[in-house]
Amino acid sequence: AGPSASWWARSPPSQDQDKEYVGFATLPNQVHRKSVKKGFDFTLMVAGESGLGKSTLVNSLFLTDLYKDRKLLNAEERITQTVEITKHTVDIEEKGVKLKLTIVDTPGFGDAVNNTECWKSVADYIDQQFEQYFRDESGLNRKNIQDNRVHCCLYFISPFGHGLRPLDVEFMKALHEKVNIVPVLAKADTLTPGEVKKKKIKARQLDITGLLFFFARCDLYDHDIIPFAVIGSNTVVEAKGKRVRGRLYPWGIVEVENPAHCDFVKLRNMLVRTHMQDLKDVTRETHYENYRAQCIQSMTRMVVKERNRNKLTRESGTDFPIPVVPGVAESETEKLIREKDEEVRHWVFKGLHTVQYCDA
Repeated sequence: AGPSASWWARSPPSQDQDKEYVGFATLPNQVHRKSVKKGFDFTLMVAGESGLGKSTLVNSLFLTDLYKDRKLLNAEERITQTVEITKHTVDIEEKGVKLKLTIVDTPGFGDAVNNTECWKSVADYIDQQFEQYFRDESGLNRKNIQDNRVHCCLYFISPFGHGLRPLDVEFMKALHEKVNIVPVLAKADTLTPGEVKKKKIKARQLDITGLLFFFARCDLYDHDIIPFAVIGSNTVVEAKGKRVRGRLYPWGIVEVENPAHCDFVKLRNMLVRTHMQDLKDVTRETHYENYRAQCIQSMTRMVVKERNRNKLTRESGTDFPIPVVPGVAESETEKLIREKDEEVRHWVFKGLHTVQYCDA
């Protein structure tokens, strides 16, 4: 007879099957049990000008209130406001599965009169998270590395105007190699169905490298839906005898979770139910690996240059700093150099021989 463990007793093999049953078919269950016990984390960035409903949409997606302590700025304060990076973290649990959700907001983005290169602070933040993870991964203690890398960026496109603005195009071009960009057409209830269709066609026709960057790596989703036309609301209204989340207008009710009214359900399904792990995998296997490869190549060139200049040996004990990331102050770079320990120096030499071997 087969084993009588309780976790296996739910689907034990018969006596005839037991002779040919090894048991590794239960590996997915073991991985599932371990993953649920550890919990999951996801970092979502929202970008776009003020007033497009970013906070409302995030609260609608995850049925939580992340912005209850937010301070609304008046017109005078918005004039002098610069692009900031703020983080909101909340622990969510659903059917025994725990998710640590981090929302990275960019207040002030696109609100100034001159928005030249206003996306630089966003790009610098993403690079800083890659750098921190790279340093933690190369350190002595790698057991409890905290992953703050940005897994997805929801970029909000204004429904007003005739299409994408130059700022929208430049933002996507600057960041599509650093993060998974998912464009959304904000406040779709201000547009007619015909206008929504035209704006989607215009957005897809523009020759923008990276507009569909994440979806180009994932053939499991309908690309024609991009950009998602969304509506956000945390208000419960009554429609046809049912209580639904939506917006009440004199001419009727717009239901947030009605696919005939907007793409909110499709966005939520893609972001949470079907492609959340894909977003994390692309971040780890593509964006972070590209950053890591550039760091190792820069470190290797620095080591080779220093060895050729001073004829260094492995026992020289010289510190080799990690490459300077654009946007990081010099004082921070000096601090990174001082903190470089002996294990990392040996790791640099290993990386050197690895790269030389691959080049050969």
